[in-house]
Amino acid sequence: MQKECMDGFCTRFYSYDSMLDYHRNLSSKSVWMRKKVNDLYVAALDRASSLAGSLSLFAPGTSEEAVEDTVSNVGLAMQIDGEYYPVRTTAYKSLLERAKISGTALPKLKREDLANVLNACLRLFQSEALLLLRDEKVSAVHSGDESDYSILPVNELMGVLQEKLDVRFAGNVFRQGYSDHSLTSASWELPDQKEDLLGAYMKVLAEHGNRAMASKLVPGIRFSTSDTGISSAKVSALLMGVQHPIHIGGCISVDHRNRARVSDFGDALDQLFAQFGDSVEKLAGLLDIQLEYPVNAMTRVCKKLSLPKKASVEAIAMFEMANGNSPAVAHDVFMAMQEIPFILKTQGTPQGKMLAVEENMARALTLKWADYDLAKGVNW
Repeated sequence: MQKECMDGFCTRFYSYDSMLDYHRNLSSKSVWMRKKVNDLYVAALDRASSLAGSLSLFAPGTSEEAVEDTVSNVGLAMQIDGEYYPVRTTAYKSLLERAKISGTALPKLKREDLANVLNACLRLFQSEALLLLRDEKVSAVHSGDESDYSILPVNELMGVLQEKLDVRFAGNVFRQGYSDHSLTSASWELPDQKEDLLGAYMKVLAEHGNRAMASKLVPGIRFSTSDTGISSAKVSALLMGVQHPIHIGGCISVDHRNRARVSDFGDALDQLFAQFGDSVEKLAGLLDIQLEYPVNAMTRVCKKLSLPKKASVEAIAMFEMANGNSPAVAHDVFMAMQEIPFILKTQGTPQGKMLAVEENMARALTLKWADYDLAKGVNW
């Protein structure tokens, strides 16, 4: 099992209390600080670097494991108030943003050359940077302008969400949670709201001969957020009770920007019920969309949504085997697409990529399916 200081660390939770306690502890140990961008200094931390063998130059509490892990990953360290901190992979993109540089050549540079380029560029800017020091490393280098990045502690977001769920969705059940250095997510089932949220949809499903599926489905929500800039604080609608939760759309989202506060997230949650209903209505609408060439439509939609090609092709082949060349409704195709995240999960795909794929798939609910229902085959 990887230690928390390592870039590849991740953990799962099967109770709300254990997840909340973890993030309370993580929040209490995390350090946020503002520094001038032109005061930041980056050094190489690779096999050729003298820093790699000089643990005494690092901030107190920095372990050999954290240094060695960074040597194997980003290969950079940052000097803050005279002490060095290893730089985590999650901080790399935001560090480049503070230096206002980008390009595919940068990762190919020797670490010493990359550090020199970064330092030359960082010295040009007098703006502030907001640093996140967590688990022995620099985990993010956000913009220090409060309108550009707002701190929304995960434990506080979770507390507000659970309070709102208990008021509006009595009987909610925490299913599981996940955290790594870039992303946190958690899911809840809402069994007591099945009739309110899914009643009309289940009735239509039964009318279309899908009574078995209707009986399995349970409404649910997924919460996700990130302190390192890859995600806003959001809650999405799920259908649970099947082999893999079906993401049917985003309900509410609060960006870590424009001086956002945890209370803004709480206010947005008041719209959760209505937004969930809108997502279910869009899903039900797919049952009325007839497709003459559903395999071609599925292929075009997967390509349009930039879904992983290998998993998509496998899911398309499975659908074609089951459906043949017969017409189908868009709902059939959307459900066949749910094999894609299941395939990715069995392949050990990282959680962050899984969530991104599921969000992209949910966009299928808003597409004009007639544009993809063409007799001509698709080259992909």
